Amino acid sequence: MGSRIRNAVNRAKYAAVGAAVGAAVGGLWSRNAANTGGALGGLAGATLAELKSGADGLFADGADADADDDGGAEADAAA
Repeated sequence: MGSRIRNAVNRAKYAAVGAAVGAAVGGLWSRNAANTGGALGGLAGATLAELKSGADGLFADGADADADDDGGAEADAAA
């Protein structure tokens, strides 16, 4: 339960930072651009957080799964 809450808080942090950056950049042009930039930045931040948080995410390391399979094969061959 605690890990689910921690993941939700981390996703919210990414979304908040993305919204702040988007609004700041959009605010250089106009109020409407700040609104749109905040919304798009929040969406981008939440999407990035979702990709990073999942085991199958964009930044997942596939080498760990291969190492487990090889280790088992070597142990069987040695026995």
